[in-house]
Amino acid sequence: MLVALGVLAAVVSTGSSADAAIVPTVELGSAADDAVLAGSTVTNTGASVLDGSLGLWPGTSVTGFPPGIVLAPGTTNVNDAVAQQAQADLTVAYTDAAGRPIDATTTADLVSLNLQGGVYAGPNKSPLSLSGPLTLDGAGDPTSVFIFQTDSTLITASNSTITLINGAQACNVFWQVGSSATLGTNSDFTGNILALSSITVSAGVTVHGRALARNAAVTLDTDTFLQPTCDLTPPSTTTSLPGSTTTLPGSTTTLPGSTTTTSLPGSTTTTTSLPGSTTTTTSLPGSTTTLPGSTTTLPGSTTTLPGSTTTTSLPGSTTTVPATTRTVGVPTGSVPPPTPSLPVTGAPNQMMLAVAVVAMGLGTGLVGLSRARKAH
Repeated sequence: MLVALGVLAAVVSTGSSADAAIVPTVELGSAADDAVLAGSTVTNTGASVLDGSLGLWPGTSVTGFPPGIVLAPGTTNVNDAVAQQAQADLTVAYTDAAGRPIDATTTADLVSLNLQGGVYAGPNKSPLSLSGPLTLDGAGDPTSVFIFQTDSTLITASNSTITLINGAQACNVFWQVGSSATLGTNSDFTGNILALSSITVSAGVTVHGRALARNAAVTLDTDTFLQPTCDLTPPSTTTSLPGSTTTLPGSTTTLPGSTTTTSLPGSTTTTTSLPGSTTTTTSLPGSTTTLPGSTTTLPGSTTTLPGSTTTTSLPGSTTTVPATTRTVGVPTGSVPPPTPSLPVTGAPNQMMLAVAVVAMGLGTGLVGLSRARKAH
C-alpha cells in the first residue's frame, strides 16, 4: 500500500494524470441549498447573481443585495433557524472533509495537473494555489469525488480555470480550507469551498459551486454563482455473450453457430435454426417455400415432392397435347383399314387412347390372320 501511494504521489508531483481512488462524497446537508453562506457578514459590490440561497449566521449584516440578486427559488436567510441549521451542517461537512485520509500529495500549485477522483493535499497540507488550468477527470464515473485539503489558504490567480472532463461533476468537488480562500479576477472556479474563516471572490468570477464560510465573511464583486452540475447517473452498458452479436432495435440477435434469415416486409417470418439443423429460407409475398430437393413454382402453380414430375401451367391457361396417329402392323396379305386417330388433350387421356388404339389394331390383325388360315 505504501509503495502504491508513493508511486501515485510521484506521478501527481510531475504533473501527469493520477489514478482514481474510490472516495465517498461529502454530505452538505441543508448547506447545499446555499450559494453563499457566511458567519459574520456578507458584502457585495455590483450585480452579482446567486443561483441558490444566501445565508448568514450568527452575523446580521448583509449589504449589496440589491444590486446583487438571489434567483428563485433561492431565499435570503439572515440570523434565523434556517441559516443556523445550514451552519451546523457546514461544520459537520468541514470536519468530514478535513479528516479524510490523503490518497496523493500534489504540488503546492495545482496548475496543469490532470487528476482523477481522490483526496489530495499539497506537501504537509501547505497552502494551495492555482496559477493556470486544472483538469479534473471523472474517468467515465459521474460519482467520482475530488477533495482538496489545506491547513492554510487557497488562492487562485486571475483567469485561472478548472475544467471537468469524462463525467466529473461539480457537486462532487470539495475544497477544505483551514483559513481563508481568495478567487482571482475573472477566474472560472469549480467546486464547494468549505472555509474555516473568510472567502473573497474578486471581480468577474464565475463559480460553479458554493462559497461556504464557517466563522467569517464572504465578500463578492459582480460575480456569478451557478448551481453545480450533479448528474450522478452511471453510463449504461450492454453486455453480450461470447460469440454473439448485439443488433439494433427491431433486428434479431443470433445464437453462436446458428444462421438467421431476415424476412422482407410482408414476407413469411423466418426460422432461426440451432447448430446442426437446416435454416429456413424466407419467401417473397405470394410465393411458396419448398422442401429441400423440391422445386418452387410461380404463384398459383403446384409444388412437387422430390422425385416426381409435374407439368406446370400458368393461371388461366390450358396445357394441350398434340393429336397423334398410331398404326399397328398386321401380316402381309390382309391389311385392315387404318384406324382414324382421335385428338387427345391432357396427359392421362393421351395414354388411355393410345392403349385403346393398340388393342383395336391387335384385334383386327388377329381376325385377318384367322380368315387367311381358313382360306388355305
